Amino acid sequence: MIISNLHRFIFAAIPKTGTHSVRRALREHMGPQDLEQVGLFVQRKLPIPELARLGHGHLTLAQVRPHLTLDEFESFFKFAFVRNPFDRFVSYCSFVTRDTGEFEADPRALMRNIIANPPSDHLLFHPQHSFVTGASGELLADHVGRVEEMQKSYDEIAARIGIPTAQLDKVNATSRRDYRQYFDPPLIEGVARYYARDLLLFGYEF
Repeated sequence: MIISNLHRFIFAAIPKTGTHSVRRALREHMGPQDLEQVGLFVQRKLPIPELARLGHGHLTLAQVRPHLTLDEFESFFKFAFVRNPFDRFVSYCSFVTRDTGEFEADPRALMRNIIANPPSDHLLFHPQHSFVTGASGELLADHVGRVEEMQKSYDEIAARIGIPTAQLDKVNATSRRDYRQYFDPPLIEGVARYYARDLLLFGYEF
């Protein structure tokens, strides 16, 4: 997460949505009073013990909301990026088995096992809506960009917060086939069921 007092924005970094590329671009415009929490490549923590103890940078808007004044939270431009849940699921399965090679060996078998036994305690597996909605399910973000058109989305965000745009780098990316090639009907049904709220809220489909 980045909280910029200089440019009056809050960036909620949803896992597996290209967040490190966005962070890198935004850091070029951060002032000394701006805050960031991140735990990969760069180690930084917010000066809020309750949140700093979490040890990662994928904080939700609901988590940070109580630590800001009402004016700050309401007036700051809050944004995030989302990704097709089917594509993100494939990325997750590949990422968590990158050291064992299970995905490369038999991707469909691994995907079936994971969706049948969801690791609900694993942050990277959490539905995307949970990072940008409140307790009642209301959307707290003012803008939700899309990984599928990431540069265009970032250009729009940069214009909105008043900074020059930049070409986003690819950071922490992997090479895979088109996500649709990894699915069969039961897998489609299982992933659609688990990420139903993401599909509905952000307008995605297989």
